[in-house]
Order: sequence, then structure tokens, then C-alpha cells
Amino acid sequence: MNLPDAKRILETALICAQQPLGMRELSALFEGQLSHSDLKGLLVDLSIDWQDSGVELLELASGWRFQSRSEMRVFLDRLHPDKPARYSRAALETLAIIAYRQPVTRGDIEDIRGVAVSSQIIKQFEDRGWIEVIGCRDTLGRPSLYATTQQFLDELGLQGLNDLPPLENGANQYDSLIDSVSAQALDQQLQLINDQQELTLDTHSEPGLSG
Repeated sequence: MNLPDAKRILETALICAQQPLGMRELSALFEGQLSHSDLKGLLVDLSIDWQDSGVELLELASGWRFQSRSEMRVFLDRLHPDKPARYSRAALETLAIIAYRQPVTRGDIEDIRGVAVSSQIIKQFEDRGWIEVIGCRDTLGRPSLYATTQQFLDELGLQGLNDLPPLENGANQYDSLIDSVSAQALDQQLQLINDQQELTLDTHSEPGLSG
């Protein structure tokens, strides 16, 4: 198969996909006829082809996908003026602590926040597929250890946890990370997710929840 035809096939598959496609799935399109390096080169070429458009091709934690660019948000908002419910500060604090300090127990989160963690907050992020139990701490009561998932990274448009906004040093670092995650990632990316639900170029996702 020649590379121009392979590029068109990749483009079509990614546009029609309902979730990010990993290299194994993309390779299956060609029954192994293309090498990993050829596939990666074609994906890079595609991302360049779309760089001047309103959508972009991104590599995420679990694969590649097309999504609308952040600067398109103001225009997409006009199609759907009713905004989804936002996450509460308590929910954002809980998610930020899990993301940056994982794996953590509910007790760890409560020690950092200084207040009890609502079971509903934990459940809503589990239901969305953003956090999961990855084991138990070997201590009294064997409390569950929580960590973020690949879906969390995918929906926030990240390849890995290293792409999260950096923490500031000092005693108030958790306040800064909460503000950072809320403003730079969650608030923006949750709106992008909801905008993209109406587009054929987006992955499946759930509406925003209030915590």
C-alpha cells in the first residue's frame, strides 16, 4: 500500500472514531503492512495538515484523536448557550489531590483538605471513569487507594500526568494546584468536552456534574 492511500485511511478512521485509537488499532487497519515508524510519520503529517483548521489531531494517553481547538470554544458556545453544571470546589480539590498525590486514600484527602470527603464526590468521578481503586494500603482497615485513569488523561487532552500544570512551592501549594487545575485544565477541558459532544470529530463523554 502506498503512503498517500494509507494516510487517507488513517484520517478517515480517526475522524469516524468515537474514542482515541492506539497504535495497535491503527496498525490493524493495514494488517501489519506498515511499520510503527511509518504510522507515526503519517500521524505527524496529518497533524501538520490540520494545523491551520479549527480541529487538531492530538496524541493522548490511550491513542490519537481529532478534537476542536480551544480557540473555537467561544464560537461553539453560541450553538449551545446553556452551560453544563460545573464541578464544585470541593470536587475539584478532591480530584486535584488524587491527580497529584496518587495513590491516595480518603483519609489522605481529608488530612490535606481538613474536612470530610463526600462519598458522592468519589462516586461521581468513579462513574465518569476518571478515578479508580488500584489496591489497598497495608494498614489498619486496609483503606482503598485511589488513582486517576487513562480516560481522565484522554478527556483532559493529556499524554501523561507530567502534563498536569506544575505545583508551586510553599505551604499553599495545594491551593495553587486547585486553582491551576480548575482554571487551566478542568474548567476549560470540561467545556471543550461538552462542546465536542455535538461534533462527529469528538470522543464520547458525559456532561459535567456538580459536586
